[in-house]
Amino acid sequence: MKDRVYLDWNATTPLRPEARAAMLAAMDVMGNPSSVHAEGRAAKALIERARAQVAQALGADGAEIIFTSGATEAAALACAGRGLECAAVEHEAVLAWCDAVLPVDPQGRVAVTDPGRTALQMANSETGVVQPLPPGLAVSDLTQAFGKLPVAFNWLGCEMGLISAHKLGGPKGIGALVARRGVDVAAQMRGGGQEMGRRAGTENLIGIAGFGAAAEAAARDLAHGVWDAVAQVRNILESALSSFGLDTISVGNGMDRLPNTLSVIARGWKGESQVMAADLAGFAISAGSACSSGKVRASRVLRAMGYDEGQAAQAIRLSLGPGVTERDVLRFAEAWARDYRRILARVA
Repeated sequence: MKDRVYLDWNATTPLRPEARAAMLAAMDVMGNPSSVHAEGRAAKALIERARAQVAQALGADGAEIIFTSGATEAAALACAGRGLECAAVEHEAVLAWCDAVLPVDPQGRVAVTDPGRTALQMANSETGVVQPLPPGLAVSDLTQAFGKLPVAFNWLGCEMGLISAHKLGGPKGIGALVARRGVDVAAQMRGGGQEMGRRAGTENLIGIAGFGAAAEAAARDLAHGVWDAVAQVRNILESALSSFGLDTISVGNGMDRLPNTLSVIARGWKGESQVMAADLAGFAISAGSACSSGKVRASRVLRAMGYDEGQAAQAIRLSLGPGVTERDVLRFAEAWARDYRRILARVA
């Protein structure tokens, strides 16, 4: 497996060593964070340290961070019962609670008419297209942007944000809702009143500790220009794929995008077939969001952008991370082009 190249960072990221170390240390802390004795206070201190780490990395206040089981639960906590509008490019976790009526232009940008009743992602997981967030926005899915782009929640002007640890090198199964002070958040999980009464249940101490350490490390990487270097490798990949003269479309080209994301339509070659061919060649890619890949259907994100059913079914997503090299992406490009030529030859 050591020769494989992982190009699916938007689905999940490798666990950072800082997160692993924090989680291992947390395993030795046996107290319940709600207990008032020394053991309980030690566990509570770990949670509050992680809350401060996440808040600082996100440009928020610690009191605004509500730990959840992930961004999906955060979306339910933020959106349930609010009657929000959104566009079809949103993640399924947000779409489940919104009326998808907002139009999307061919570049993937969403027209917002009533920010206070709207959920709008900061960056799309499939195309990487970054949205300008209007002031007064009700909810923004920050999951893909957090850790890859400079994000200061206190300057965004939105009431609530959704984040997830495993998108920035933390563990799976932990995330947070970021809620501006004064915003009413009705608890969906009720019981002991943890997380300031807005998310009951004994806290996932190990996951929270890993989230905090990962967020701190991600902020450091961002400040040191790590993702600028990733963008350069992504651009090399994009240029390589277009240089073969094959029948492709680079979705979102020329738009403000996540530094690591590339969506490519290869006419005549189904996305899931591209994923299987890449896997056999030693590359992990996807045909869309990890929550919908594995289902043989066209990308609703691309359909919302105006691509037809065939084009939307022939797209792949390539998402890079700091460990991906120029050599890795050029190897992928050569293998992909070789397989694509075979497909085109069969239908010629």
